[in-house]
Amino acid sequence: MTTARDRGLAAALADARDRPDGAERCAELERIASRADATGDPRTALSARFALVEAYLHRGERWRAVEPVRRMRTTLDGQPGLLDARPDELTRLRRHQRQAVEASFGTPRVGLDQARSLLDALAGELGEDAAPVAELRCRLADHLGDEPAARRAYERWSAADANDPVGGCAGCAPARRADLLAGWGEPEAALAALAPALAGWVEPQSVPTRRGERQAAAAGAMACTDQPERALAVGLLPWLRTGAVTRAARAHVRAYRRHRSEKTAFPLLAAHLRFCALGGYLHRGLEILTEQLPELDRPADDLAAMEFAAAGALLCGLAAESGLGGRRIHRPGHGSRPAAEVDVATLGTQLQGLATALAGSFDARNGTGHQSGRIASWLAERPLAAPVSLAAESEFDEEPDADDPAEPLLPGPEEPAPLDAALLAAALDARGEPYTPEPDGTLAGRWGEATIQFRLLGRDGDVLHARVVAERRLPAGRRAEAYAFCNAWNHDRLLPAAYVHEPGDGTLVLAAGISTDLSCGVAPAQLAVLVAAAVRTGTAYAEAVAALP
Repeated sequence: MTTARDRGLAAALADARDRPDGAERCAELERIASRADATGDPRTALSARFALVEAYLHRGERWRAVEPVRRMRTTLDGQPGLLDARPDELTRLRRHQRQAVEASFGTPRVGLDQARSLLDALAGELGEDAAPVAELRCRLADHLGDEPAARRAYERWSAADANDPVGGCAGCAPARRADLLAGWGEPEAALAALAPALAGWVEPQSVPTRRGERQAAAAGAMACTDQPERALAVGLLPWLRTGAVTRAARAHVRAYRRHRSEKTAFPLLAAHLRFCALGGYLHRGLEILTEQLPELDRPADDLAAMEFAAAGALLCGLAAESGLGGRRIHRPGHGSRPAAEVDVATLGTQLQGLATALAGSFDARNGTGHQSGRIASWLAERPLAAPVSLAAESEFDEEPDADDPAEPLLPGPEEPAPLDAALLAAALDARGEPYTPEPDGTLAGRWGEATIQFRLLGRDGDVLHARVVAERRLPAGRRAEAYAFCNAWNHDRLLPAAYVHEPGDGTLVLAAGISTDLSCGVAPAQLAVLVAAAVRTGTAYAEAVAALP
């Protein structure tokens, strides 16, 4: 309950939450949290810091969230029962603790003592054998180069409940495990760990294009929006090392189509560059390096920048050995560095220097030489597969499903694409509910008291229209009542737009419609939301019709 004393802070917090995302909003949230601390208002302090942490995470500045998370823990330690009546907020805080510990893997700007303190506090509440704790112990030990300790924690992590609400994405857990195993020199074990995320996706000669195959693949990836592409990227080097070159090539094609344009995928680009370098696709790798080089100046974190630079240096070194050292690549200007056309050999030297410097920063913080040694081992790698001819690289420009052009692969969940019948059918398929294709392309299904027809309208078929027909009909003599019902519905509800239809058989059909202009394209995840909204509001409308006297 907000008192007279803290009403001003509560209003300020509400106002800060409505501000545009940016540094000023974060500064205001920090000011409010500090003021709440000073005035003895722990509830507002927690609320402000929750908003602050989430703002930093949204901005991709995870390391900045460490201090507000630590302050929240201090507040809660001082008043242990503060969140007893709010278990969801306690779980939320623990998730932020996990994210704060993970931040220490990505940048040396977070002190290890801070990370260990937050991890110990999490272990004290959840237990050492809880999946989030065991995973963080494993990854921290691996980051420091303590492989025996990492393997012991890995066993506890593997045996724990994968669906712990405090843990990271369960769908990505196979990729996180496989990444560790690959780093420990166990490519076969890494591929085995990836199996749950790759079920139905990677075959030497095909990828899933049929509706049923897509459903099986989605189930295998446990509905994670980053899969299967993240798992495919993690599997690139293990496939190369075990001789499955064709699988690696197809996985690279499928994954890079998505990763090339997703900012959050920057940490995975090093795997694509290393695949091209060690698989013999040097021209392809240089094209990717040229395309992605600007992202190195604004990386997600220092670890991602270090690995990208090391992979780029390896690629440039191997390209120079193959006679491509004089090829020039445009490197945009950044800060005091002017834009320039840099030859491959020179660029490789620059990237190696950056990777080495970043590894040294991690090692200075960690008190070990593990990261420098890891980067040195990357730079010393040699091709794992025989170089292929440049003509053979044309396979990378082909669609994997070129033998079935009528049903191409769908875009990634967050990737906008033109609206079409296949995209709409996939959105309905994902719901797992029956529907019937009609001759004119309409997809119709029955949901409770409603029949809902989905169709594409407009000159270019880029308007999604959902027509809802209530099962119950009214006698024609109740026309005034039917119009009054529809008018009241349209006055009180946003969706769907209700109307009365007279088929001429002495009855009244109460129908409704929802139209959405998608001429700018739509991502599958967005389309799923639109379909779900149409079904939810359409069934509510039909139930209201059924409830009429």
